[in-house]
Amino acid sequence: MRTRSIRKPKSLNTRQAALTALFAVCASSLLPSISAQSDGDIPELDGIWDGGFSARPVNGENVPWGEDNFPVLNERALAYQEVWEEIMAPKYDCQPASSPAIQYDPYHMKVTQWPDRVLLRYEKDDQLRTVWLDGREAKATDFGVQGFSTGYYEDGSLYVTTTHFVFDVAGFDDYNGIPSSSQKVVTERYWIEEGELRMTLTLEDPMFLREPASYTTRWLPAREGYRLQPYDCDPEAARASVRFYPSKYD
Repeated sequence: MRTRSIRKPKSLNTRQAALTALFAVCASSLLPSISAQSDGDIPELDGIWDGGFSARPVNGENVPWGEDNFPVLNERALAYQEVWEEIMAPKYDCQPASSPAIQYDPYHMKVTQWPDRVLLRYEKDDQLRTVWLDGREAKATDFGVQGFSTGYYEDGSLYVTTTHFVFDVAGFDDYNGIPSSSQKVVTERYWIEEGELRMTLTLEDPMFLREPASYTTRWLPAREGYRLQPYDCDPEAARASVRFYPSKYD
């Protein structure tokens, strides 16, 4: 009669060590940009930040854009401006704002930092942007209103680049009748200074702009216990308000 040899189970410590090693290999391959960074590179952006009227001037036709930084438009953009009227704005169909407008809208924003991504949750339009830190690249299916964002940490700042926007007839802002195209590229730098969240944003769009345009803004810490409020855009109510804007083509 043949005798079976009984294999002794590995000890718990040995299993744990093997699993730890496997996890480390997977993490280093999935998150190359994170593993190479020191703690000094990564700012503490986590939390809810107040971008309301106490933090900055009210946005409008000349805010945050003014004489010194208003975008230089090409003929295509000027032609769109010529035919623009308020009733065309997609916001009246509850389409959310996108960059570079949503960052300046007077609402709160929540920042959540994970090892492989940063989540930017906007109170305005209930929008969520994901900034990928793991080196992934955009696919053809990643076009959207908020585009596709990748980022990295360096010298205490978060740097973000966003591409893959869809065409938006009011993609520049809610006030100037300037569209944006799928060639739009938005770069942002976020950092903490004097207890405030600061950001510089730069916009490029060769379809409509002759040169890049840029602005800098800030958020203040939200009051203790504050939670993001639902935006709850009602398409029927939003479109109803358009009747107060007479068309110049009537």
